[in-house]
Parts: sequence; C-alpha cells; structure tokens
Amino acid sequence: MTRMNDLHDGWLKDPAYRKEYEALEGEFTLAATLIRARADAGLTQEELAERMGTKQEVVARWEGGKVMPSTRTLARLAKATGTTLRISFVPARRRAGETRKPA
Repeated sequence: MTRMNDLHDGWLKDPAYRKEYEALEGEFTLAATLIRARADAGLTQEELAERMGTKQEVVARWEGGKVMPSTRTLARLAKATGTTLRISFVPARRRAGETRKPA
C-alpha cells in the first residue's frame, strides 16, 4: 500500500505541484497554529466557539484552512485561549537563481 507521505514526496518533484503547495504554506501554518492554541488551552472546538460567541462549525473551518480569520477574530481567539496574538513578517525563502526585487 502506498503511504500519503510517499505520494506527496513524489508529487513535490513536479514544479507545478511544488509551486502550489508552497503557496499554501502560510495557510497550513496558520491552521496548525490555531489548532495548537486551542489544544494547549485544553479546549474542544465547541468550547472555544462558545467562549468566542460563534459556532463549532466556524472553528472547524478556521482549523481546516477553509476560511481565513480576520485579525480581529485572531485577537478574540487569543483572548479565548489565554494567549497573546503576535503577527510577524519573515523574509521569504528564495529559490536558486532568484533575486530579490527592490522595494
């Protein structure tokens, strides 16, 4: 039986697949961070939703990467999980031969 990781590793060799996958990296990271904040607070999706005045289905969409929450929503989520929201910008990784464009 083929494992998903093996398939993914093979697909990453395709430049088009790699480009699309890397374009979604930020969304994957955000979704994982939201899940971690909720789990570290010991909350279920339903409990977090209740604290935030929303529905469990909405939390599931954020965590599944189907909906990008606003910064205002992220601030409410931070308060509900007893965390501090910190947003940062980091330099993008450059590929071989790629040059940085002037600002």
